[in-house]
Amino acid sequence: MQHMHFSRIQRRQHGVALFVVIVFVMLSMLLTLWASRTSLFNEMVISNDADYQRAFEAAQALQQDAELDIRGENSDGTTCIKDAGNPKICRGATSIAQIPLEAQEVGLLLADLNTTTEKCRNGLCIKRTAKQDFWNNTDQSLGITLAQMTGVGARYGEYTGAQLGSTSNPANPILSETDADKGGWYWIEVLPYDESSKNSGLIVGSPTNLLPLNLLPNVVYRITSLAYGRKPNTMVVLQQTYVRQKLKD
Repeated sequence: MQHMHFSRIQRRQHGVALFVVIVFVMLSMLLTLWASRTSLFNEMVISNDADYQRAFEAAQALQQDAELDIRGENSDGTTCIKDAGNPKICRGATSIAQIPLEAQEVGLLLADLNTTTEKCRNGLCIKRTAKQDFWNNTDQSLGITLAQMTGVGARYGEYTGAQLGSTSNPANPILSETDADKGGWYWIEVLPYDESSKNSGLIVGSPTNLLPLNLLPNVVYRITSLAYGRKPNTMVVLQQTYVRQKLKD
């Protein structure tokens, strides 16, 4: 009888040990699954952030390209030279909307742009008065859509001749994209100021501490640049106001 009693106790102990082993195996599986999901989540976060940074840099490059377009300069600061083989460079063709250089050219440009549906052509636009964030609009009944604006926007280097880099020093790959829903564009709004503003001061401290508007023509530009990332939901939009002050003789 005593022998049988010990046998029952041993069988019970074997059953408890199996249960403990199963619990530890399940815990190990849960920890492994949690670690893999955490690693995957971190990888997704890093990947999304890298894609956003790449798109942000592309939008910044488009902003700089727009400034060169306004100034009529190359990326090294030299004067942009028209290319007969590519009439878009330096806005060489008369059929392309021109950056206004004189006061009378501003009115002619704005009148021409106002005849278009998008109020914009060749990357030059009149001041937007309706829905400002057109990049979020896909419904034409609510205003100008992104698809309409990309059709009249300017690509990187399109009017400045800026290069997309070389094999040893490549440019941001987003800037080389040319598909309708890829790459990036910029738009320059031409904002005319009243001539009387030339005599006003932007910074007023004392009668001798004034920063006057010394513009020719009397125009301020608002630049909007947009760049898509490589991921479907990545988009970066940047805006800045650009004033080209004329240096006094």
